[in-house]
Amino acid sequence: MPKALCLLSLVASILLLVLFGADLIMGFAGMQDAAPMQGTSMLMDLAFLAFAGGLAYMSYSTYREQR
Repeated sequence: MPKALCLLSLVASILLLVLFGADLIMGFAGMQDAAPMQGTSMLMDLAFLAFAGGLAYMSYSTYREQR
């Protein structure tokens, strides 16, 4: 069960990385209407990218320890 939870959190963090990364890139490109959250806050996008990256690292390292 702990392995499944590690993989689940890894998948969730990857989804967050894709979502907020796309919002940040589309906001920079001037496509706010097509961005997932209309590119409202660049600071929020950067913060969530950092947090999702940290979660991905912790999930992967914990999964690797449990093998």
